[in-house]
Amino acid sequence: MIPVLLASLAAAEDSGPDVGKLIGQFAQYGIVGLVVALMILGVIVPKYVLSDLKADRDKWRDAFEKERQNRELLQQQLAKAEERGDVAIEQGKTLTRLLEELGHRPELPRSA
Repeated sequence: MIPVLLASLAAAEDSGPDVGKLIGQFAQYGIVGLVVALMILGVIVPKYVLSDLKADRDKWRDAFEKERQNRELLQQQLAKAEERGDVAIEQGKTLTRLLEELGHRPELPRSA
């Protein structure tokens, strides 16, 4: 019975990496093992990495705010241009009606 149990345990060990064994190896080193494990998992990062990430975040936020301001300015300019176009169209219609009332018949542009 015991040789069969030992053979099955040996087969189980050869089947792949034992996560429990790896955790045990890290745990035997105490705090240092915990810190290394947390660094590998990405829970703890060095200060220079964190400050680089913060600087990158601030750079992207500033770029986003500038783009938002530019888009708002563009929308305002387009609204003004559309308003000016509407005014020009109305002025043209009024001038055409006035000229027709005065007896002038405008010629339509001829295509070439």
